[in-house]
Amino acid sequence: MHSSVATLSPNTTQTAEETIQVAEKLRDMALVPSPTVNDGPLFAEVDMGADASAPTTRATVVQAATVFYDTPATLDKAERLLAEAASYGSQLVVFPEAFIGGYPRGSTFGVAIGNRSAKGREEFRKYHASAIDVPGPEVDRLAAMAGKYKVYLVMGVIERDGYTLYCTVLFFDSQGRFLGKHRKIMPTALERVIWGFGDGSTIPVFETPVGKIGAAICWENRMPLLRTAMFGFPGVEIYCAPTADARDVWQASMTHIAVEGGCFVLSANQFCRRKDYPPPPDYVFTGTEEDLLPDSIVCAGGSVIISPLGTVLAGPNYEGEALISADLDLGEVARAKFDFGPVNLQIINCKHFDLNMGSGSFICILDSTQHVQSHLLYCLNKLSFMTFSS
Repeated sequence: MHSSVATLSPNTTQTAEETIQVAEKLRDMALVPSPTVNDGPLFAEVDMGADASAPTTRATVVQAATVFYDTPATLDKAERLLAEAASYGSQLVVFPEAFIGGYPRGSTFGVAIGNRSAKGREEFRKYHASAIDVPGPEVDRLAAMAGKYKVYLVMGVIERDGYTLYCTVLFFDSQGRFLGKHRKIMPTALERVIWGFGDGSTIPVFETPVGKIGAAICWENRMPLLRTAMFGFPGVEIYCAPTADARDVWQASMTHIAVEGGCFVLSANQFCRRKDYPPPPDYVFTGTEEDLLPDSIVCAGGSVIISPLGTVLAGPNYEGEALISADLDLGEVARAKFDFGPVNLQIINCKHFDLNMGSGSFICILDSTQHVQSHLLYCLNKLSFMTFSS
């Protein structure tokens, strides 16, 4: 195994195409210097040396800040980052939660029980305007990027569906096709004021040449049955976890999920400073004794890649905007499943599985010829469990 860190030279005027031309000269190196996308240095970490006898996927998680309230500029930044990752051979690139549209950290949107402020309504209007329609022109551009740079792309966005917003992950293949989406099922705390609730109809696992890819967003990774749905047939191999959580305990969650599921975990978070958000009084970080200084860190990143056996392959990075990469030996999935698998597919020999929950029961109907043909739908408000056919 080989791990390295490189500081990438600042050059904000270079185009994505010029980035690739420079990087092609260094393609055989694990680390490729290329321009930063913001004021600070950009670090890249690469972990190399996979087993040549098994399929290997080079993956990158992006740790970078949104250009808040400016979706076209954020898309431009995403393309520069994508070009940079592709220039040294990444086949799969994962962006943070809400990268397109922005994560409104520190904002209350003027909400109190029984009261909403005019300033909060205007803040929501601007946030709604920054979101994207799915499908829509921004989705088309993201698809074109994936095809242009020949990568599988997992992108966190704020999806606009009429006047309801969803925290969503979009999936694209290396041919430039939009594969599908996952809507965050359970927004956390005050997120529920601005984001709608997803449901079990968007818990996809995509079988691709670079592995079986799925995603769960931020704290919905705490939902055991959502994870179980992803671990079941066809069985996620590359578990993407876009997040906004930079706390140390997040690393423990990511390691647990990797070991529990026998899968690679790729967690991408933003690294943000106060200056990455609009200045006060247009945008105020509620809960701070006084407004933060422009260079104050408001989200410290912590993006990480973890193996199915719980080994940290790259990261966590708390230093700044970064491209954090590793070669994923997909043979590690089978090695981990030899020890333990959370979904025992031997139950496919049964037609009916009944789990008594005390106050109710969970009933799953299985088709033994098609393995497990049901998904789990976690109805959080009623704490009841349902199934539906895929």
